[in-house]
Amino acid sequence: MKKISLILGITILFAGCAPKPQQTAPKQAEWARGADLSWLSEMEHDGMLFYEPTETPSGEKESVDCISLLSSLGMNAVRLRVWVNHKTGWSNLPDMLGLAQRVSKEGLRLMVDIHYSDFFADPSHQAIPEAWLSYDYDALCEAVRNHTIDVLTALKNAGIEPEWVQIGNETPNGMLWPVARLVDKDDNSNGCWDRYAGLTATGYKAAKEVFPDITVIVHVDNAYERRDWFWQAMKEHGGMWDMIGLSHYPMMSAWNGGKSWQEMNELAEANIRHLIGEWQCPVMVAEIGMFNGNALSDTVMADFVRRATAIDSCAGIFYWEPECYGGWRPAEYIPLGWGSYDMGAFSDDGAPTEVMRLLLSSDKQ
Repeated sequence: MKKISLILGITILFAGCAPKPQQTAPKQAEWARGADLSWLSEMEHDGMLFYEPTETPSGEKESVDCISLLSSLGMNAVRLRVWVNHKTGWSNLPDMLGLAQRVSKEGLRLMVDIHYSDFFADPSHQAIPEAWLSYDYDALCEAVRNHTIDVLTALKNAGIEPEWVQIGNETPNGMLWPVARLVDKDDNSNGCWDRYAGLTATGYKAAKEVFPDITVIVHVDNAYERRDWFWQAMKEHGGMWDMIGLSHYPMMSAWNGGKSWQEMNELAEANIRHLIGEWQCPVMVAEIGMFNGNALSDTVMADFVRRATAIDSCAGIFYWEPECYGGWRPAEYIPLGWGSYDMGAFSDDGAPTEVMRLLLSSDKQ
């Protein structure tokens, strides 16, 4: 999903996805109630504070650590993105590692979202990192392997074992454009599917070199959209994954063909069930977002949580950047003229909203 406007476990891992070692039972048993908090360190740098959602007897509040606050409300997992070399330094490896250490100290599970780009990667943007611009396909494969190993080894050296890793972010149109851009859904005459699937398999194998038990996710947008062609082509061309990741923004009717939120949630539920049955692997809702302050948001979240928790092999839900509030925007948005993210799940007084309570109190039915 474009970021300019603006989540575990399974008792059984099925045989149809790329083979992986069996994980320990505790990791497989628990529904993931998560949040992507990748902007948190920059928000703290800018002086943004976070508060409990209840008043104190004196009416005054003391700020609290955002990760600890969300953990106390039921969050059990955090997703963090990592860019190759963004010019501001935010979401680069050192920044991600610092946040990951805080997540680990809190006893939470970790998902690492590797973008293989210097900035946001999504269906409309999959830019090759500046340092890799001169690389041909073989060199890009080596860069993907090395970057994946570097990111995960840094975590390992810090005593942190992530449970999941994404090989790319929202890649239904491929990655590392133009080398592995999927121009035509079914046509491999230009080699695009071979290159994209090859890069994904390279990242998969590299991740397993560092953490053999890690769950590797391939992530696409539009949870409502049936994309059998994508997964079939991935399989045919040697792509590898353990889990499917989806993004779900049910209130974005302007981007979703004018569909109502009810239809969006119904379609997403049906697609998750279909993917699990067709590809015999679990599905994670790696991103979700509701419009902050919209009166319907609580209803939309409650409805989707009810649907998702009723699906045996739906692994969990991660809210995308819920900590955003008060019109804050990251440094890189300002020169671009972009507005603030409008789907945070904190109120203007810096406290989690009912949307977050609904997610963080959810569990398997």
